[in-house]
Amino acid sequence: MTDFILTNAQLVLPDEVIDGTLTVRDGRIAAIDPGPSRVAGAIDCDGDLVIPGLIELHTDNLERHIQPRPKVDWPHTAAILAHDGELASVGITTVFDAMRIGSVVSNTRTDYRAYARALASELLEVRARNVLRISHFLHLRAEICSETLIDELAQFGPEDRVGLVSIMDHTPGQRQFRDISKLKDYIVGKHGLTDAEFEDHVATQVATRDRLGDRHEAAAVETAHRLGAVLASHDDTTAEQVAVSAGHGVRLAEFPTTLEAARACQEHGIAVMMGGPNVIRGGSHSGNVAAHELAGDGCLDILSSDYVPGSLMTAAFALADIWGDVPRAITTVTRAPAQAASLTDRGALEFGLHADLVRVHRAPPHTPVVRGVWAHGRQVG
Repeated sequence: MTDFILTNAQLVLPDEVIDGTLTVRDGRIAAIDPGPSRVAGAIDCDGDLVIPGLIELHTDNLERHIQPRPKVDWPHTAAILAHDGELASVGITTVFDAMRIGSVVSNTRTDYRAYARALASELLEVRARNVLRISHFLHLRAEICSETLIDELAQFGPEDRVGLVSIMDHTPGQRQFRDISKLKDYIVGKHGLTDAEFEDHVATQVATRDRLGDRHEAAAVETAHRLGAVLASHDDTTAEQVAVSAGHGVRLAEFPTTLEAARACQEHGIAVMMGGPNVIRGGSHSGNVAAHELAGDGCLDILSSDYVPGSLMTAAFALADIWGDVPRAITTVTRAPAQAASLTDRGALEFGLHADLVRVHRAPPHTPVVRGVWAHGRQVG
């Protein structure tokens, strides 16, 4: 069903919340009116909020479904469908599926192999069968501290619907893992390395960055232009790094690690995105700047669910409580990510846009509960 009416709802518009009725025809928003509807068959929302469908720009949740346990390769079509259904269930109606590009094959204990081209092809094939509930785009996470980035980037073309290319640099000792002890906790916990093996890992990664990093960074920038994708930075830490990002044409900063970097992004007109888990946990698991600090400083524009899909809705309403402003908070998961990704057909409750909608009830103590999800006018959750 792509024609229906939602009434007796609190409609979260870009700048206000109104009690009203929303009409959908042919999968698009056809009317927004104050007050209740008297049309027979209108869906009574019982005073619940109706917001635009959430837009997720950076999640590796698909990877979690593909490999639910170490060395387990789950059937990929089943994993894609499970991932798609999980996102729909928490109100996400558009997702940029993040896939790492760039591999390390020289260290058998901490290597990571190429997978993105094959997985992207499978995702595109499943999408072509029209069995997915929500809209899927590709997000290539270009790891410059790797050995194979240029060859892997060359495997993608304009037909792949790549919406985002982000420049990743996980070289030990800077950006996300400026605190080496945090990196050690992560790597040793994941791979069970000895102290000597960890030191060797760090040395190998630093040497790889010194040898290939500049070429890889340039290749990532060129690929974004070639594919017509939005370019994003990742884990900017200093104003100098932000200036370099701006010079590359970056429009989106994923998870800046300091207040200094976030403020510099604002000065350069770069949208700042932080993780929903950071908001909910009250801080970064890597010891970097807390999202609520950026929110209080006025330099937080977009939220991402990162590694917990359900965190996107919960974090948005947490921001609503911090700011005392529901429309502003909902914008961080709807209109702002749409604008950052150059999507002009969704992201707000406005006439003519896709009917990507979520009905949300706020249960005590203000916990958001999803009661209905529509993507392009079809109910998917």
